[in-house]
Amino acid sequence: MGLFSRNKEGEKTSCCSGSCTPEAIARAEAGKASNGVKVLGSGCAKCNALERANREALAELGMETAIDHVTDFTQIAAYGVMTTPALVVDGKVVSYGKVLKKDEAKALIQKVRG
Repeated sequence: MGLFSRNKEGEKTSCCSGSCTPEAIARAEAGKASNGVKVLGSGCAKCNALERANREALAELGMETAIDHVTDFTQIAAYGVMTTPALVVDGKVVSYGKVLKKDEAKALIQKVRG
């Protein structure tokens, strides 16, 4: 039947269809070290809504409104995020799996940047 059989020896499978090369992983880890605000997600409507809310929150706080939108799943996985959209502030994942409102995002940014 083969449903529960092991893979043939030497045959390698990957959840990312082989795009998890050592170089891709190194790039993803290097990207985590940079400061700033990042939205992690595929670019769907929820990700865009999270980005918009964060842009408004940063503007109200008088901070730079540049937001990195990370769509590469290797980089997203490097943060340990499995549910998007996610928000990263200065290298720290502060929210994942939901679209934050402007005030929620503002509170999280203030907490991290104190």
